[in-house]
Amino acid sequence: MIRAEILDAAAQAVTVDRAATHGDMEDNFDLIADYWSAHLGIDVRPHDVALMLVMLKAARARGNPVHADNWVDIAGYAACGGELATKYLPDAEDVQ
Repeated sequence: MIRAEILDAAAQAVTVDRAATHGDMEDNFDLIADYWSAHLGIDVRPHDVALMLVMLKAARARGNPVHADNWVDIAGYAACGGELATKYLPDAEDVQ
């Protein structure tokens, strides 16, 4: 896969495919953050969930770097995290 194909696949996954299967991304990441916060006893925010999922996929990519799904998911989780961070951290510097 070339980088454009990875990004296109990630865009399809996070805007169409997984949304239809798993529901609204923001609601889903909010719920995961609530569960992880309760389990860990610390405040986990939705954009933290995206970062943790990127790290999960990075660990998987380390074990199998040629499996394209890992790279697609990393790109998708990064996009979700960026969207969530701008919603939850409105005072943060806007980097474009």
